[in-house]
Amino acid sequence: MQRTPIDETKNLVGKEVNLFGWVNVRRDHGKIIFIDLRDRSGVAQVVFTPSNKDVYELANKLRSEWVVRLKGKVNARPEKMVNLEIPTGKVEIEPLELEILNEAETPPFPIDTDGQEIDEEVRLKYRYLDLRRERLQKNIILRSKFVDLARQFLFKKGFLEIETPILSAPTPEGSRDFVVPSRLNPGKFFALPQSPQQYKQLLMVAGFEKYFQIARCFRDEDLRADRGFEHTQIDLEISFVEQKDVMALDEEMITAVVESMGYKIKQKPFPVFTCQEAITKFGADKFDLRTEEDKKNGVLAYAWVIDFPFFEKEAPPAGGWTFTHNPFSMAKPEHLDWLVKGENIDQILTTQYDLVCNGIEIGGGSIRAHKPEMLEAVFRIMGYSKNDIQKQFGHMLEAFKFGAPPHGGIAHGIERNLMTLLGEDYLREVQAFPQTSSGRTSVMDAPGELSDKQLQELKIKI
Repeated sequence: MQRTPIDETKNLVGKEVNLFGWVNVRRDHGKIIFIDLRDRSGVAQVVFTPSNKDVYELANKLRSEWVVRLKGKVNARPEKMVNLEIPTGKVEIEPLELEILNEAETPPFPIDTDGQEIDEEVRLKYRYLDLRRERLQKNIILRSKFVDLARQFLFKKGFLEIETPILSAPTPEGSRDFVVPSRLNPGKFFALPQSPQQYKQLLMVAGFEKYFQIARCFRDEDLRADRGFEHTQIDLEISFVEQKDVMALDEEMITAVVESMGYKIKQKPFPVFTCQEAITKFGADKFDLRTEEDKKNGVLAYAWVIDFPFFEKEAPPAGGWTFTHNPFSMAKPEHLDWLVKGENIDQILTTQYDLVCNGIEIGGGSIRAHKPEMLEAVFRIMGYSKNDIQKQFGHMLEAFKFGAPPHGGIAHGIERNLMTLLGEDYLREVQAFPQTSSGRTSVMDAPGELSDKQLQELKIKI
């Protein structure tokens, strides 16, 4: 049976249609019953009158969120009944057949509001209902469009989409790892990737030259409004490039994607600030260049930040050196000699570049170390012993001995980009099934306990 999306009814006056969806609103006006029928594409008004007795009596039973099939004729609304606030506001449906596909209990909260007034734990417990609200439908649909536009841009630029493992090994990227016990290797653990960092560099060694993936990333860090245990990023890496090349291509991608979605960019090309300039001028390396008028008009103010310090002192009692962004970055060419010799550590700058928009960091990357001595020097400065370096990163050092090309890349957190586009304050508003602020997965009762049998199989004792 052919289905007509509700939104298409606006162009089908005089035609018969077969609609499927949910009862959005029911209104009784004397003997006339008005139903607003909703599917993903939109809402249309259905008018039931006693002239069609069987259908009318069935319509009397309908309640909000019931699922129905409706065959009907599309009529033009009387001029005084036209509703220009919705795309289908000039038409209404005259029902010919009605079938109740499923009834629904009364939802635990209203879904015809924006949902901001509802307790987070309750919203996420019933996330499948929360996602029915118009605002979240819009957010998730826009997320899909954002990813698709970026993907199509990269394909046109000759990139290959390549997946990398989820079950991997720990890698130092600034957060704690989530670990997974191995049944076949008792006492040993996989780590879920904080990013595909090492794999994408190995793909450059493998000669693929232009890689990207829509990568799932996992970080066991304290939860905040813009951070969760898991997120998704548009991850890309390119061989034979310098810093300016990656920044130019990424700027072209972001511009093409957001402008095709109808957004306005404040300044092109994006302004560039050194880290020191940003801190001096704005007090931080993440800043908002918009005026109040820009904010009212939904303008996007992008800017690059470059020339970050490579290292910073760890907080006491450790007191050693640690990386500021990414240990796999390359130092600026003029500071490579300092890096390899371990001199002037506090003055070494990295080839890192961050993209900020409206006060939020939405992407970051760097030119990477592609020679063994570069990577060894970073970990040596951070206090790693020669044995530790070999144990944890020997595979990278060995790979770099087999003709590793110069390469660099960038990653964009999809959630942060969508928060910026939509003006949302919380990551959960642009994810389908986010974690709660207490670290539990929405809807599912996770994390949970393992059975004794599972623990025995994994050789784990609690």
